[in-house]
Amino acid sequence: MTAVMGIVNVTPDSFSDAGKHFNPEAALCCAAEMRECGAAIVDFGAESTRPGFSPVAPEEEISRLERIFSSAKSLLNGVDLSVDTRHPETAQAAVEAGFTWVNCVDEAAARNMAQICEKTGTRLVIPSSAWTNDAELRSSIAEELVYIDPMIGFGTTREQDIALFRSIGELSRIRPVLVGISRKRVLGFITGEADPAKRDAASIAAALLAAQKGAAIVRVHDVYGTCQALKTMEALS
Repeated sequence: MTAVMGIVNVTPDSFSDAGKHFNPEAALCCAAEMRECGAAIVDFGAESTRPGFSPVAPEEEISRLERIFSSAKSLLNGVDLSVDTRHPETAQAAVEAGFTWVNCVDEAAARNMAQICEKTGTRLVIPSSAWTNDAELRSSIAEELVYIDPMIGFGTTREQDIALFRSIGELSRIRPVLVGISRKRVLGFITGEADPAKRDAASIAAALLAAQKGAAIVRVHDVYGTCQALKTMEALS
């Protein structure tokens, strides 16, 4: 069955939850709930990548995550831990804290992330374009560590987002695919719902379709609803 990665935004400016989990204790509580609901991976990010985001320096990003790094492994036993970052310094700190995934949305940082992950056997998620376009990157890391992301909603139009979603099956023949479409603008474009927090039904529908297309992982906000829907689809089909 497609694995579920839960999203925990340790930021004051998340597009989806308006800083609800900026406090480390709230973030860890949310992650524990996701584990109980069936998440296989919990992805912590301390820099928003929403449209028009304000960049965060690595030092500030690590500062926001220090409490997570020191406590998550012991508190969240039984779930894989991921860091969502474009900064190699943050990725290195997370790996040293016992995190087993690095989720990098920045193609320019992919080579540096690959070096970190190759040395430690850490799994790496990178933009699909980074993997397909960069032979040096492909030669620098064991292929089985790499997952690719079509990058829906990153500097793209809504029509382009739909085309990227439809490419999941093709991409999955290259490497295992992580799909992150939960609550994104393309779902608002499709449904007419302006409030990201009210897009969970559309997000679950998209997660089911992504699974049918061959996605290895769906990255979501509503872990409970997504896990229930995936279990039902698997049993009934």
